[in-house]
Amino acid sequence: MCRNQPKKTEAVSHSQSQMISPPRPVLALVGDDIVLPCHLEPAADVIADTLEWARFDLKPRFVFLRRDGVELLINQHPSYVGRTSVSTDKLKHGDISLNLSGVKLSDLGEYRCSIPGVASSTVRLVVGAASSPFIVNVDRTSRGVMLDCKSAGWSPEPEVLWLDAEGNLLSAGPTESVRGPDDLYTVSSRVTVEKRHSNSFTCRVQQNNINQTREVHISIAEMKKNSNSENEDQSQLMKEIKKTEDLNEKKTKLEEELKKSEEEQTSTKQMIDALMEMKEELEEQNKQLFSQMKELEKEVEESEEKMKLVDKDVTEKKGDQTVKVQGFFKLEKILEGVIKKLKDKKNEIQQLQLNTEKLMMKISDEVTMTTERKTRIETRMEKMKERIEEIERQKNEIKLQQEKK
Repeated sequence: MCRNQPKKTEAVSHSQSQMISPPRPVLALVGDDIVLPCHLEPAADVIADTLEWARFDLKPRFVFLRRDGVELLINQHPSYVGRTSVSTDKLKHGDISLNLSGVKLSDLGEYRCSIPGVASSTVRLVVGAASSPFIVNVDRTSRGVMLDCKSAGWSPEPEVLWLDAEGNLLSAGPTESVRGPDDLYTVSSRVTVEKRHSNSFTCRVQQNNINQTREVHISIAEMKKNSNSENEDQSQLMKEIKKTEDLNEKKTKLEEELKKSEEEQTSTKQMIDALMEMKEELEEQNKQLFSQMKELEKEVEESEEKMKLVDKDVTEKKGDQTVKVQGFFKLEKILEGVIKKLKDKKNEIQQLQLNTEKLMMKISDEVTMTTERKTRIETRMEKMKERIEEIERQKNEIKLQQEKK
């Protein structure tokens, strides 16, 4: 059988170099640490070159970015921070393969590896999850025995098969599939087996796209010998399933509450920022009012000084002509009007200052209350996160107990 040749993408410059990546998707399970292969051919030292790993369905698109020998985090997508790296030793030989740790379902997609101006290529990552199935119920009917098999924590959606002791497929009812809030599938299937020479059966859950198969075996003969014990086991399994479902429901509600709290936290922070900005503007306005007050006080003082001079001149020139004396009285009246206007303006500014200071105090009080509210929200969020982690821990314990059985 002919094997597929490695995928090659022409260089984006006049260089003869090519970027080589695998022709088939890279398969990974959730939690795996993997390598996305990509290298330059012919091999060359690229340790000083700009290296880019990107997913164009994300914003920002960079999964890994290296320039001038330094890894840049500022443009990296948040979900990949601390999870990607390249080998500096391999870079000397043109190998820019990406190390990706703690694979998530959201990592599924097409990645482009490139040296800008030299060459680029793409690698597709397929991510899956698999879990061991277990028999959740065994019921005797008039036709025989009905077996019920269930398996949770799969992605993509798997299929369920029943086999007898010889490996022959059995005709079973339709597979039931439920997709949970974590995007993982829970599948279940029932089959009724008749009384015949074979007493051993296998429930097989498989996902061919990720090459994953899990099985559980059951012997009807052994079940008859230990019916009481197995009934207790089945009852315990049912309790564990119910507990897992309850935990999933609680987790979903907590995640919804956490999302609302995060939105409330963001809104509260924006309110605090707006109030602080308003307070700064009022403080600046208050400074300007204070400056205006000082100028007005100076003008009032100068005008009053002029008034004194006018009074003095009028007194000294009593013997002058009447026209000249009346002119001094007219000037004195004008100055009185000016002083009154200045004092009225001063009173207006003083009132505006008083109102500004009152508003600043109200804003300060509002900032204090809003900050306290933000602290309460953050405390509540931390408690919800702790509860979600505790639920995950309980779910993992139940899963481990089921796998041991």
